[in-house]
Amino acid sequence: MRKAAFTYWIASDGKYLGYLNEFPDHWTQGDDLNDLKAHLADLFELFTAEDIPGIKRVAEIEVA
Repeated sequence: MRKAAFTYWIASDGKYLGYLNEFPDHWTQGDDLNDLKAHLADLFELFTAEDIPGIKRVAEIEVA
């Protein structure tokens, strides 16, 4: 099992919105936190299964 960090918040309509920190341009939503996590897990599997053109990623480098 892999882990992926995500950011989420509750919208004014009560929906849970969020994105995977590694892919911040791609938001999704759920009816509750568990539903949001399920949608985020689907995105993670899709985005990490292959290189998809146009998908921006966050990465780190070491600098001196």
